[in-house]
Amino acid sequence: MEFNSLTGSIPIEIFNLSKLSVMSLLRNQLSGNLPSTFGYGLANLEELYLSNNHLSGALPSSISNSSNLRLIEIGDNKFTGPIPTSMGDLRLLELLDLAINNLVSDSSSPELSFITSLAKCKYLAILFLGGNPLNGIIPNSVSNLSTSLEQLYVPYCEIKGSIPDGIGNLRSLILLDLSNNDLTGSLPATMKDLQKLQYMDLSMTKLISRVPLHFLCALHNLDTMNLGQNQFMASIPKCFGNLTSLRHLDLSHNKLYSAPPEEIWNLKDLLMLDLSSNLLSGSLPYAITNMKMANWVDLSSNQFSGGIPDSIGDMQNLQNLSLAHNRLQGSIPESIGKVFSLESLDLSHNFLSGSIPMSMENLQYLKYINLSFNNLSGEIPSKGPFTNCTAESFASNQALCGAQRFLVPPCPTISAHRSRTKRVRRAIYILLGVIIAMGALSFGFVYLRYRRKDKLPNGANLSLVAMPERISYFELLQATNGYNESNLLGTGSFGSVYRGTLDDGRVVAVKMFNLQVDGAFKSFDVECEVLRNLRHRNLTRVISSCSNPEFKALVLEFMPNGSLEKWLYSHNYFLDLMQRLDILIDVAGALQYLHCEYATPVIHCDLKPSNVLLDQDMVAHLSDFGLTKLLGEENSITYTETLATVGYLAPEYGLEGLVSAKCDIYSFGIMMMEVFTRTNPNSEMFGEKLGLKSWVANSIPDGLANVIDANLLKESDECIGEKLSCIASIMKVALGCTIESSRERSSIQDVLVALKKIKLQYMSSQNSRTS
Repeated sequence: MEFNSLTGSIPIEIFNLSKLSVMSLLRNQLSGNLPSTFGYGLANLEELYLSNNHLSGALPSSISNSSNLRLIEIGDNKFTGPIPTSMGDLRLLELLDLAINNLVSDSSSPELSFITSLAKCKYLAILFLGGNPLNGIIPNSVSNLSTSLEQLYVPYCEIKGSIPDGIGNLRSLILLDLSNNDLTGSLPATMKDLQKLQYMDLSMTKLISRVPLHFLCALHNLDTMNLGQNQFMASIPKCFGNLTSLRHLDLSHNKLYSAPPEEIWNLKDLLMLDLSSNLLSGSLPYAITNMKMANWVDLSSNQFSGGIPDSIGDMQNLQNLSLAHNRLQGSIPESIGKVFSLESLDLSHNFLSGSIPMSMENLQYLKYINLSFNNLSGEIPSKGPFTNCTAESFASNQALCGAQRFLVPPCPTISAHRSRTKRVRRAIYILLGVIIAMGALSFGFVYLRYRRKDKLPNGANLSLVAMPERISYFELLQATNGYNESNLLGTGSFGSVYRGTLDDGRVVAVKMFNLQVDGAFKSFDVECEVLRNLRHRNLTRVISSCSNPEFKALVLEFMPNGSLEKWLYSHNYFLDLMQRLDILIDVAGALQYLHCEYATPVIHCDLKPSNVLLDQDMVAHLSDFGLTKLLGEENSITYTETLATVGYLAPEYGLEGLVSAKCDIYSFGIMMMEVFTRTNPNSEMFGEKLGLKSWVANSIPDGLANVIDANLLKESDECIGEKLSCIASIMKVALGCTIESSRERSSIQDVLVALKKIKLQYMSSQNSRTS
């Protein structure tokens, strides 16, 4: 009975159902206590799920009488009192989730004695205690916990003392989170034995070390290492560069000194690097751009000197770059204008000179710029992201000029530069001569190249996808364990997608095409043609391809949170209103790029929730380009015999095979309705005369609450009025996308603007309520 709006206490009769094996009441609004006789009446209970309610009182010691219990999830409630040591008598226990309550340790001992009792649970694999004011010391007996323990999650628990050496005995640990506690002392060297560890968060404690943490270099499977906000006073070990599985490295807010080892910059698959607020020095090497996958780099508040490498433009995935509060000199590289994904740039409080590159006007996603407290001069750009900048972004520079709103002097007029005209002309003539000479050389090079190309032997074939790496058939076979069904992520019209782990530890998605299916060859060619050229933060990134006459596959970026379809229709997942709106904005951004910003308009042709994938930060990525159509320069429409998924098809696409950008708009409108109603357009509830579009249209304005996903609207919700207003606005945009006449449908630019405006209005209403 999970995911409802049940209120009141749990009827006492339920606790006497002696044959009950599974009780799931999670994500309701239940209150009251658990009876002290809990375990006596539920002798056969195996699984208990009560998380996300308002239950209170003490945990009954009699729970040990439910001796068959394997899975207990009672987190996110208001339980109080100590954790019963009788929990240790549940010998079959595999999962124990008590997180986010008000549980404390037994006051008779400074140690967390219940951990000692859990040593008897030999099958325990997951232990979640985070968010409880336990206020105790981790006992040495932690070393006696199950050798099967994979996840130990104990942040925000007011834990004191040091981490026991016995932690190294938990050799099956995959996740260890002891962050936000009052730990002291140093990290035990026995942690080198946690060879399977993938996630380690020990941030915001009081750990200290005056020697490099070399023993952590043994943790070759680490994906995330967070040691931020501690008191580590040493240099960064060179061997950290051998942790090639690392995707997130946070060493911020310590007292690390010396120059970072060159090996750190060679972590080419690192996504996030935060070394801010330390005592690091040296220059930023050219090798920093080896981290081509990085989207977050923060080196602020250190003592770095020298210039910013010109190669910074090669970091095409970078979204956040902060080099503030250092001693950097020289100019801002012109190449920074090539980092098209950049959203935040902070170069403040340095000694940078020269002008602000005009190329930065091309950074359309850049929302935050801070170049203050430098020695910059010349004109402040006024277009692109600079239209929303304020004077604070450029304060305390040497000689900047530009628009009045920046609180700087106006730039000199053309007449003030006449004295320089002769020198400029002379430079232009020299430059023209150089260009002509280079042009002649380029022509000769191209001519020779094409002559060589003409002489290629028959059957020679250039790779369809220009990729920096090649992955063989046997590597993919090994990565997917022989395309084992346990790695299957999903199936489509032309093949299947598998999860794979490459030799270097990278997790990828392998899309294998079934060449026995008519159209599979063409689908592979189309995806290659599209994906080799398209680059956008909301499109699935292709890593490589593998192709021969009998086998064709694409190696794609793995999306750990799966598809939007999974989040809509699986009972164990939930998206709130803002998450759904953000996902739609992401998809609209991808469509705007495909329709308007790429040289040749690209029509996706198969928009639906299963083709929208979510990364670890719940950012949406449009995928599956097997049915995509590319419109020629002179065409705004084309015809096709290949039809996409019924229910999402625009009328002209389904009846005539006519394809244009407005087909995607129609499909997007249907998907918008589906996202907020949690109802598939092909649902059996719709007959011949009723469909998702008409069902939503007929509900506006008074019956909208009857069609919206019930999980979004709860009677006790104080914001229900604002939510209904927000969703109503979204549904009006969706209806504008699904007008029968393609000419009258909204454009993707108008849709994206409307959705962003709706988001701002909703956020404003929420802020007003809280204030």
